[in-house]
Amino acid sequence: MSQAAVTRRGPWWRRPVLLAALVVVVWLAGAGPLGSFAGRLGEVQTNDNASFLPESAEATQVSELQRRFVEEEVLPVVVVYERAAGITDADLQTVAADVRAISTLDGIAGGASPPIPSKDGAAVQLIVPLRADLGDDTIGVVELIRAEVAAEGGLRSFVTGPGGLLADFVEVFEGIDGLLLLVAVIVVLVILLVVYRSPLLPFIVLVSALLALSTASALVYALADAGRITLNGQSQGILFILVVGAATDYALLLVSRFREELREQPSRFDAMRVAWRQSFPPILASGTTVILGVLCLLFSDLNSNQGLGPVAAIGIGCSLLVALTFLPAALALLGRAAFWPFRPRYGSPHGEETGVWGRVSRLVGRRPRAVWIGTAVVLVALAAFAPRLDSAGTSQADLFLTEVESVTGQRVLGDHFPAGAGSPAAIIGPADSLDQLTAAVGGAPGVSSVAPVGAGPPAPGQQPRIVDGLVQLDATLIDPADSQAAERTVQTLRRELDAVSQDALVGGPTAIQLDTREAAERDRTVILPIVLLVVLVVLVLLLRSVVAPLLLIATVVLSFAATLGVAALMFEYVFFGSPGTDPSVPLFAFVFLVALGIDYNIFLMTRVREESWRRGTRPGILRGLAVTGGVITSAGLVLAATFSALAVLPLAFLAQIAFLVGFGVLLDALVVRSLLVPALSYDIGRRIWWPSRLGAEPRSTPRHAANQPAPEPQPVAGS
Repeated sequence: MSQAAVTRRGPWWRRPVLLAALVVVVWLAGAGPLGSFAGRLGEVQTNDNASFLPESAEATQVSELQRRFVEEEVLPVVVVYERAAGITDADLQTVAADVRAISTLDGIAGGASPPIPSKDGAAVQLIVPLRADLGDDTIGVVELIRAEVAAEGGLRSFVTGPGGLLADFVEVFEGIDGLLLLVAVIVVLVILLVVYRSPLLPFIVLVSALLALSTASALVYALADAGRITLNGQSQGILFILVVGAATDYALLLVSRFREELREQPSRFDAMRVAWRQSFPPILASGTTVILGVLCLLFSDLNSNQGLGPVAAIGIGCSLLVALTFLPAALALLGRAAFWPFRPRYGSPHGEETGVWGRVSRLVGRRPRAVWIGTAVVLVALAAFAPRLDSAGTSQADLFLTEVESVTGQRVLGDHFPAGAGSPAAIIGPADSLDQLTAAVGGAPGVSSVAPVGAGPPAPGQQPRIVDGLVQLDATLIDPADSQAAERTVQTLRRELDAVSQDALVGGPTAIQLDTREAAERDRTVILPIVLLVVLVVLVLLLRSVVAPLLLIATVVLSFAATLGVAALMFEYVFFGSPGTDPSVPLFAFVFLVALGIDYNIFLMTRVREESWRRGTRPGILRGLAVTGGVITSAGLVLAATFSALAVLPLAFLAQIAFLVGFGVLLDALVVRSLLVPALSYDIGRRIWWPSRLGAEPRSTPRHAANQPAPEPQPVAGS
């Protein structure tokens, strides 16, 4: 090849085919092998509730002090035996043999306790202390205990207590990477096949989403392994869903604009250049809004919430990066072939204005005030039910959607013993106030019994162990340790012990649950306004307006309130039989719905702003609604469907988040963005852009800024 030819064609990095191919190869070779980290995230999970509390929490302080009273930290497991007709001598021999067998298992600290019979003679319990440092091996040890105590002949046995509940909880998340990802990918694939009617394009979009997930998983694994962030099973599940859903949403916006430009540009590379330039601001603004929104969780007092913030932010960041690099390169290489068999031909007419969204835009243009008032009234009516959603917390028995042995065991334990047996409240205070502390605890309502932690093995009349002038009391509660009644008992103990000594502290499983709930309630109060402020600032900077961002924020808040109202009714009468939720559920739902729900308004209003610059505000609103209706609706369906995949895990917490986010996203995409926002904006007119003068006079500039003039589309009928 001559030097002249080389000069004429330019250097290789300016050749679009080679540059696009290089980007695709780098992503496939670099991020593809990282997919294995998605299956290894379970290795760096932390699912211990106590580790989620801040250091300032009273239960955390007690947990730290308790280490001084034991030679080895333990996690108690309770084994309960039951025979309806009464425990027999043969049963006691079976239990004694189980004690000997369990005590020889690896991971048991000091052996199982002697059998403790119930007063009604129908049950026996054992306390089995597991070493607290077992980590992932805890599940295996609990399974070995269950294998040893398998009873027959009418004698039933259950392994429960804090150790049994933890094992069942962690077991739910085993295989989460495969199950959730499979369900999410299948759902997205089906929706994309229906939307595009193309066998090739959905797989390109899915590949981009999986590359984003691989990269995010590797980064999260590295940070969690180094102790920089806290990862639990819930955060991992949300990461998978969030990345697949967000990456697909960004892809839908770019693909839609690319298909639109292929009708305007003869060259696929020119079409992608224009599509990328026009899609970049809304995609970047959308991703930035979600990242900043989830990072507001760093203001949480709970380490679990703090961990979810950066985990979700990493996922969205990787989704953004893939959507703005790999996907446009892959689409540019394929060009019109990506849409086969319905290829968009150069010069072919746009179908947006003649379809369903063209009719919706004409409806908004004809009767804007009736549309937005009617929609707002319906949303306000639904929001009126929001106070019915009780987020004061639920018991551990309500945590699982399926029957698990530890929950059944807790129920059996409560039938024959004080319901708090095996999960006592721990009281630590000055040793010189031991008698007063014992009297105050023993006399408190809700306490079944109280005893000091001794200097040796449990024995009648043993001396309490004193460490650094402190003594520990264990109080067995009458009510189940995970119940609201037990939480009230802990609150009562804290108040009454303050009168004995300001240095007396109350901890234990119930106190951990109580402090977690109170921290979550504080987080809602603090984080919700911060998220709204952050989103408002992003919208003001993006739209260069004050009125439009305030309108969008108000509509999203109304949409969230309506979602809570619908959820309260659905949870009580359809799904769970109770409107109660974990305190963190509304917080997570708010963060995701405001951050993700505002996405669709960003997609709409950035296009409306672009069209208003050329046409004027009211025609621009109708044109923007018509051309973005299909892609935003598809994006809402994808995101709602992917979040709904969380419901495949049998945990009420995740199922509730799945419904709240899934329904809320559909409400935002199909009602708020389609009717309320455009109708209200149309009614306000160009004042929506105040203080900007945008929309006062249509500009007569060419349609594209790439020196590629195209015929000006006709205004929407009725505008």
